[in-house]
Amino acid sequence: MAGRNRKRDSEPAKSSATRERILAAAAKVLSRKGYSETRLTDIAEVAELRAPAVYYYFDSREALIAEVMAVGQSRLRDHVETALAALPADLDPMDRICAAVRAHLQVELQLSDFATAVTRNMGQLPDDVRGRLRQESGEYVMLWRGLLEAARAAGAVRNDLDLRAARMLIMGALNWTPEWWNPEQGSLAGVVATAQSLVRNGLGYPASHPVPQF
Repeated sequence: MAGRNRKRDSEPAKSSATRERILAAAAKVLSRKGYSETRLTDIAEVAELRAPAVYYYFDSREALIAEVMAVGQSRLRDHVETALAALPADLDPMDRICAAVRAHLQVELQLSDFATAVTRNMGQLPDDVRGRLRQESGEYVMLWRGLLEAARAAGAVRNDLDLRAARMLIMGALNWTPEWWNPEQGSLAGVVATAQSLVRNGLGYPASHPVPQF
């Protein structure tokens, strides 16, 4: 009896692990092949499963891809929020923005196939799938909006800049890095430092320009 109970208890854990393996495999394939070229057979091969087994966990290819994208967006936001939460409360707002830049690039280029799958495939998704992802995407946009507004309120961001345009340009540049970055041609640390410098100096006042006092 005890043996049968242990077997029953292990079945949900095994099922959950298999589902996670399928998601991870799908993220890897999507990040490399893109939405239009991703096939369930490719995903099943990476997950070391038979293709029909995928349908036990996901109703369709689109349902699986939508889940990968949702997980990718969530993990990106969670990583950036965690990095920001670890900073001193009185840290300069521009330093907080640069910390967010670092955390975003770490996820995109080093830590997560899920995040790379999101940035490389969002524009290719059907409208219904994109609609399901808008809320998560909107929460991440709000995070960046808050960072920029706090920096402007502290006098660290130039008044002549359109904050919405600045946010879109920064996030667009960060999201595009998986398309061109090659670790053999430059380190992640170098990309992060360059991005931080461009953001800091693009948003802020030149050293020769007096910072307005509020």
